[in-house]
Amino acid sequence: MNKRKLLIVEDDPGLQKQLKWSFENYEIEVAGDRASAMEALRRLEPPVVTLDLGLPPDPANASEGLMTLSEILRVAPTTKVIIVTGNDDRDVAVKAVGQGAYDFYEKPIDPDVLSLIVERAHRLHELEAENRRLAASVREPLSGVIAGSTQMLEVCRRIEKIAPTDTTVLLLGESGTGKEVLARAIHELSARRDRRFIAINCAAIPETLLESELFGYEKGAFTGAAKQTKGKLEYADGGTLFLDEMGDLPTPLQAKLLRFLQERVIERVGGREEIAVETRVICATHKNIKAQIQQGQFREDLYYRISELTVSIPPLRERPGDSILIARVLLNKFRQANNAQVRDFSPASLAAIETYEWPGNVRELENRVKRAVIMADGPVIEPFDLELDAPETNGFRTLREIREEAEAAAIQQALAASSGQVGKAAEMLGVSRPTVYHLMKKYNILG
Repeated sequence: MNKRKLLIVEDDPGLQKQLKWSFENYEIEVAGDRASAMEALRRLEPPVVTLDLGLPPDPANASEGLMTLSEILRVAPTTKVIIVTGNDDRDVAVKAVGQGAYDFYEKPIDPDVLSLIVERAHRLHELEAENRRLAASVREPLSGVIAGSTQMLEVCRRIEKIAPTDTTVLLLGESGTGKEVLARAIHELSARRDRRFIAINCAAIPETLLESELFGYEKGAFTGAAKQTKGKLEYADGGTLFLDEMGDLPTPLQAKLLRFLQERVIERVGGREEIAVETRVICATHKNIKAQIQQGQFREDLYYRISELTVSIPPLRERPGDSILIARVLLNKFRQANNAQVRDFSPASLAAIETYEWPGNVRELENRVKRAVIMADGPVIEPFDLELDAPETNGFRTLREIREEAEAAAIQQALAASSGQVGKAAEMLGVSRPTVYHLMKKYNILG
């Protein structure tokens, strides 16, 4: 088994010897100044470095140590640097943590305590490396869609089945869940991919202008109509028209759109000529259209036309793990776009992202990450950069907690199904009767 690597940057020969003895189970490299530390860092690539701030040529001050810290993080930004400092340099050590150091430890050295800090730093480095590996292995199941949750992957599978057809699709979901992204994915996976994809927001255009936007108009149809103009439906001929916020479509236009969907012809405003248009329509809304139908705000016959196939998009809060996946992709995107020095989220930030409800869904997440990348002062994004509260816990349940919850639920379900007969419950669960009694006692389940 390979030993863990550790670089010790310390100019005092006595402390060098003590530290080497304390970490005899590690692959150790010792450096006494910045130049030798950087050479060892590049050669050894240690996950963890202990760094004394008082280095030559100016061991009485922390300037050389802080410069070494800065250079280490520039060359190896994922390295965990533990500052080893005297009591008089506590303020400088805190400053170093603010500049990206993992932690600090005050002399005199207690080998057991320092070993614990180094061990914890190694474990965090390994977890972050695994997290990056998993994030890198995540592929966009559809163009523009970042997802790893079962809920969203199921949506993507439905989209893949729907896309090659010419059916009208209704996308249902809260604002900011990515309805337009999925509509574009449907278009890109269809035979219409080489033709236009045109999107229009029915709630963003005044009712008096929406009809001409959709259907076009003839010259002289109204004041200011100086020339014949095609509408969005015509421009999307052979391609796809995406009607967002369909629940806000005015009632008069609902009848006109219904006629188009039934007969595939349109008439421009002020015109009499019927124009054949072969456009696929995808609609989306965050509203409850069935409730609108009952209230007389939406035509039932139009609803059945636009919902030949319906896809419900879960909100971000119901997609476990996706918020962190999306946040990391956005971080890389905005870091490159803004040439920012921010390199990662802190563990507290990841917990805050995972536990926050995200009422604005992906759109809100994108906004917060972009602002944090621009405004963050340090190398990692903290919860306050995202304007989120740091959770009291790390936000993640342990595997043990999940297993115990599942065991308790399984015992309760089996006992209910067997009318409380422990023998039958044990048979159903594939375990012995004593095991069931043991688990009942463990989880305080009454027979």
